[in-house]
Amino acid sequence: MATDFDFGNSDDHSKWLALVHEDALEPDLPIIDPHHHLWMRQTPPYFLREFVEDLYTGHRVVATVYSECHSMYRKDGPEEMRFVGESEFVSGMAAMSDSGEFGETEICKAMIAQAEMMMGDDVRRVFDAHDVASGGRFRGIRVSAAWHEDQSLFRRHDEKHYLAEKPVLEAIGVLQERGLVMDVWVYHPQLAEVAEVAGKFENLKIVLNHTGMPVIGGPNKGRSAEVYEEWLTGIKKVAQQPNVTIKLGALPMRTQDRSNPDLPPTSIDVQKAWAPWIEPCIELFGPERCMFESNFPVHKHWCSYPVLWNAFKRITENYSAAEKRAMYFETANRIYDVGATAE
Repeated sequence: MATDFDFGNSDDHSKWLALVHEDALEPDLPIIDPHHHLWMRQTPPYFLREFVEDLYTGHRVVATVYSECHSMYRKDGPEEMRFVGESEFVSGMAAMSDSGEFGETEICKAMIAQAEMMMGDDVRRVFDAHDVASGGRFRGIRVSAAWHEDQSLFRRHDEKHYLAEKPVLEAIGVLQERGLVMDVWVYHPQLAEVAEVAGKFENLKIVLNHTGMPVIGGPNKGRSAEVYEEWLTGIKKVAQQPNVTIKLGALPMRTQDRSNPDLPPTSIDVQKAWAPWIEPCIELFGPERCMFESNFPVHKHWCSYPVLWNAFKRITENYSAAEKRAMYFETANRIYDVGATAE
C-alpha cells in the first residue's frame, strides 16, 4: 500500500542516498534510538531487515524504542482494541531481534503504543491489553494532539484543544497512576498546552516529540523569523516543567539548506539547518532531559542513518563525555525503562 511515505523505486532511493558516504563520528558512543517506526507504508515495507540495514552503518546503536505509527492494527474486533494489533506486531519484530539473528542491537526493546484517550478512565483495559500483547515492552502512549487551523496539515483528531478534553485528562491520569510515559506530538503553537498538562500531572513522565514540531513551511511560508520566536517562547514554557523530556530531531530538511541541492544532505548540511532549533533545547532542558531521535524511516527521505547521527554528533561536539552519554543513551534508557547496558 503506497502512501506519502512511498520511496518509489527503493533501489533508486538507496543509490541516491549512497551518493553521500560518511564514516561514523565517535563510533564508540552508545546510542539508544528512542523513536523509529516499522511499517507497510512504502514499497518495499520497512520492517526489521530494512531497519537493520540502516542500523549497522557505523554508529553504536545498542537498543531502540518503537513509536506507534498505525502499523498492523487488528482488522476485526472492538474498535478501541484494534490498536493492540500494533503491540502484537512489535512483539514479533522484537522476538526476531532477540534471537540474535539480526545482530547485537536490541531492536524494539521498548515501545510506545496508541489508544483512544477519549475513553477516559476506561482506557485502562486497552493499556492492559497492550502490556500483554507487547510481551512487557509497553511503556506508554503517544498522544497525537497536533492541530492547526490550516487543514492541509495532518490532524489525528478534530478537537482543537484535545489535551484539555475532560476524558483525555482522565486517561492521562491513568498514565500517571501507572507510571507510564506520555509521548506527545503537537505543533509549535500548542506548546503552551503541553506545559499546562505537565503542570497538572507533576508525576507524569512526558516526552515532547520532534523538537516541538515547528511549522516552518506551508501556512507559515515566509514567516521563518516569526515562527522561530513563537516556537522558542513555547519551548521555554515547556522546559520549565521538570517532568518533561524532549526528543531532538525530525525537523524539516529543505533543498535550500543543502550545499548541493542535487545530492542528499551531508551531516554538515543537517547540522547547519537544525542546530538553531536543537541547541536552545539542550540549553533549556539540560542534557539529562534530552534525547536524540532518528524518526526513521520518515527522515530517510532526506538523508541516510549514518549522516543523521553524524549531524547530531557535530551539534554536540563541544559537550562533555558525560553530557553526550546522557543525550544519546542514559535519558532514553531511564525514561523508557529500556534496561540496556553499554559498557
